[in-house]
Amino acid sequence: MPVKNRIPVAITIAGSDSGGGAGIQADLKTFAALGVHGTVAITSVTAQNTYSVRAVQDLKPEIISEQIRAVAEDFGIDAGKTGMLHTEEIIKAVASEVSRYNFPMVVDPVMVAKSGAPLLKPEAVNALKEHLLPLATVITPNKFEAERLSGLEIKSLRDAEAAAEKISKMGPDAVVIKGGHIEGVEVTDILYYKGRFWKFTSSRLDAKTTHGTGCSFSAAIAAGLAKKLDIPEAVENAKNFVTLSIRFGLNVGRGYGPVNPMAYLYREASRYEVLLNLEEAKNLLEGHPEVAELVPEVGMNVAMAVKYAESVNDVAAIDGRIVRTLNGVRAAGNPKFGCSRHLAKYLVEVVRHDEDKRAAINLKFSEKTLKILEERGLTVSSYDRAKEPEEIKRVEGMTIPWGVREAIKSVGKVPDVIYHRGDVGKEPMIVVLGKDAVSLAKLVVEIAGGKNSDL
Repeated sequence: MPVKNRIPVAITIAGSDSGGGAGIQADLKTFAALGVHGTVAITSVTAQNTYSVRAVQDLKPEIISEQIRAVAEDFGIDAGKTGMLHTEEIIKAVASEVSRYNFPMVVDPVMVAKSGAPLLKPEAVNALKEHLLPLATVITPNKFEAERLSGLEIKSLRDAEAAAEKISKMGPDAVVIKGGHIEGVEVTDILYYKGRFWKFTSSRLDAKTTHGTGCSFSAAIAAGLAKKLDIPEAVENAKNFVTLSIRFGLNVGRGYGPVNPMAYLYREASRYEVLLNLEEAKNLLEGHPEVAELVPEVGMNVAMAVKYAESVNDVAAIDGRIVRTLNGVRAAGNPKFGCSRHLAKYLVEVVRHDEDKRAAINLKFSEKTLKILEERGLTVSSYDRAKEPEEIKRVEGMTIPWGVREAIKSVGKVPDVIYHRGDVGKEPMIVVLGKDAVSLAKLVVEIAGGKNSDL
């Protein structure tokens, strides 16, 4: 019998969040999403939600040590991370076990909860510096934690670099100072490793779903190290992972909603479903010759985005489009990701506003078609390409996202249908949006089959 490859094992040594958004709960979701088996050594139990920490009960250091030993002696530990280590005694116990088993470790120096509640006793800071930092592979402080550890004020990325260099002298192999609290249009994380700096930048998100960000980020780095990635690659992957988790965070609770570490997994898992759905839609359209009357001069396409799509590469469509023939319509190719930039740009913008509208199909423009769509109870909106601002026109690929936003603004929500009447060298077009490609294909077949060919 063939031997299965061993799955990497990571451990989170951290507190429990009763709200499920941070602590070991966020860490285990992150490990699972990234293909690593997650194990746990709970340090403290907290009674908390999205806006407060009501109570903290620390576990005895001996119990924490035994949890680490139980995992290490059975599974082995490929990498680990620490989160909430509330007291000096807990820090010393964890440091002792980590030094015994010598696995790569990411230290998230959790000092204050998102709600403002302290999670590290003041007298424990020196213990963190003295006992844990010399054992750390990576430490991931935010601005305030880095200021406290380094004694330096951080107002800029240059200040962050100075603080990272100073913290590195306390023993960790690498220092990542997270940029979320450092002002700027973008969020830049600074990595200091082997005497040089790396910068990892993302757009600053206007989101309140940030509970558990630091936990998920450090857990994602640990998952990368467990899979034997080098430190810069593990940090870059974690940055991308946590950005997606914030962008598609969970709107639950009355305070800062939790990040969504499963967004990455759901997105990847939905790719196969999207291709199957498009294949069925393609066959449905090809089986009805009357659909040819609705094909624009540039050709028709039907596209569908994966769950939590962020770019055109997260949208699949028919490679080569659907063209009109003497016998109806035929697809030039098969469903494929990244092959329809036109409809993909519609969908990438649309899902930012409505995650349930993940599919689009383009139709030949006619007033009669618009009327039929309205009579079916669909919300119809439009944009005028002639009114496109010059600064939008100058940037390649920005016309469609701008047009979608204009159409949304016009009706106060994401419409079911967006059309424009063309411009110089641009064919007028109708784009119908829906939950999936098959439902759109059925709609198009019904419209084409129920009306005359003068559409």
